[in-house]
This record gives sequence, structure tokens and C-alpha cells, in this order.
Amino acid sequence: MKYSHNDAELVRQPIGYWSWAAYKAVVSRTRGALEEIGTNQPQWWVLAQVAGAEDGKSRDEVSRLLRNYLDAGPESMAREIDRTIAQGWITEDSEGRLGITAEGRAFHARAAALQEELWAQRHDGISDEEYLITLKVLQRFIHNTGGQAWHH
Repeated sequence: MKYSHNDAELVRQPIGYWSWAAYKAVVSRTRGALEEIGTNQPQWWVLAQVAGAEDGKSRDEVSRLLRNYLDAGPESMAREIDRTIAQGWITEDSEGRLGITAEGRAFHARAAALQEELWAQRHDGISDEEYLITLKVLQRFIHNTGGQAWHH
């Protein structure tokens, strides 16, 4: 891969731009690939949470866990849960517990395989050590600027 600048120039480049450009590239690729198979990223998050829970999860548990993923707030996550139910991938019982359907389990397997392909594509030529250093550096930038970040 050819880099955009030599090292002496690159070290003075703004992290804000490069972290934004990386975010935009990764999220655009992920969302586009998920749309190609008939879903969106928030619905994938919901489906993955419910599929990974042996006894399901409550609507509140899923909402609390994922609401920080969307800038629009908890009402957006509630809409995405409703849309995932409408797709027939999960159900909700009278107590608000979400469970995965057979159709949902099959679709989850398909979407999970796609996520693995996307992971491999993003990490091509990047060692685990480089990736770990990158995440730690980004966390340090967040800390140094008084920001907060959380990912589960």
C-alpha cells in the first residue's frame, strides 16, 4: 500500500481527519454490505444481541446496551427493535423479552458470515499487534481530549 505522505509529513497530520475518514470508510462499507443482504446496521446489532443470548434479552437490556451506538437516542433503538421484529427475525413476549426465530437464526448466520468477511477485508495486512496499538492510541486520544467512549 502506498501511503498519502512520507512519515515526517504524516506524523503532523490531524487525527480528527484521519479518524473521521476511517470511520466513514468502515461504516459505509459495512452498511452497504448489510443493505445488500436486506438489513441495516442497527438491525444487525439487535439480531446479534438476541441471537447471542441463550434465554433471550429484554427489550430494555438491548436498548440500554445499543442506544449509545446511535446518535439519535433511545427512541431510534426502539424503532430498530420494532423493525427487526417486523422482519420476522425476533419475537417479543408479553413481558418484553426478545427471542430469535428460526428465520432470524438463519439470517443471523448469513449476516455473521458477512461480518467475518468484512472483518478480514478491513484487517488485511494489519497484524493483531498493530490493531491493538491503534485502538489503544485512539482511546488515549479520547481520554486526552476529555471525551468518553464505550463499546461492549
